[in-house]
Amino acid sequence: MPSWQSAILTGFSRITRQRGLAAATPIEEIRRQYDSMAVRFGQVPGDAVFEASQIGPIKGEWVRVAESDPHRLILYFHGGGFIAGSPETHRPLVAKLCQAAGASAFSLQYRLAPEYPFPAGLRDGIDAYRHLLQRGISARSIVLAGDQAGGGLAFACALAIRNAGLPMPAGIVAMSPWADLSLSGMSMVQNARSDAALSWELLFISARHYLKKQNPTDPYASPIFANFRDFPPIMVHAGSDEVLRDDASRIGDRAAEANVPVSVEIYDGMQHVFQASPHAAEARVSLARLGQFIRSRTPDAPKAKAAVSS
Repeated sequence: MPSWQSAILTGFSRITRQRGLAAATPIEEIRRQYDSMAVRFGQVPGDAVFEASQIGPIKGEWVRVAESDPHRLILYFHGGGFIAGSPETHRPLVAKLCQAAGASAFSLQYRLAPEYPFPAGLRDGIDAYRHLLQRGISARSIVLAGDQAGGGLAFACALAIRNAGLPMPAGIVAMSPWADLSLSGMSMVQNARSDAALSWELLFISARHYLKKQNPTDPYASPIFANFRDFPPIMVHAGSDEVLRDDASRIGDRAAEANVPVSVEIYDGMQHVFQASPHAAEARVSLARLGQFIRSRTPDAPKAKAAVSS
């Protein structure tokens, strides 16, 4: 049974849920509604430090906490439907993941649609990864991570890394990933009423802005249509009440088909990116498990050669 704290989060999400969206809705209004979800993330941890920077040409910010190990790096892709969000909107969530993992993070300010449609954000991700490797940071020290659209980008980036013949990262973690822009999962229908944050209409409009006229089943846009051969171990968490539940479970299917170690955890009664709740017990459990996964995949020095600096 969900905790009473999570029930409060669900109620708040229903208040801020997007309504009355249409194809003609101005992009500024859609972005405003996406950004309003970030209010759920709560306060930034007191020990978190944020530093605007660039990795090669790719902008973003370094996130460090007291527990950060310089040999453990999260390359983070924020959510926002590929059209909204920023490292700043996701600071509380990224910092809490860093605390749980004992890691630093580089939170990408990847280019957003519709000004920069698919595959601009993906190119920013793989370019950032290339520059990290060029700095001498070992792939064994890097975990790709993200939420919602950023979770999908993390898997798309892993696909691009593999196909480019680059060293694969140590692992991939995702919270409520959006990995199917064709919106074909049954949970889109089954959870249409229970999802207090997202709707089919919002995701459809977001995908339309991102893809323009590209195929929504392109594996680089929708990683659930990719072959996960040679991917690193994966951990994905989602809520049972969200429309993206099946995106998470189908990522597990693709990984299992490719004999990739995978853990997909669907939290009963939970909403989209429930880790945002500063009080819910489920959020703490999920972040702790994601953090432990990252720790287990990124050995302490001197086994992993890395030097995270701006």
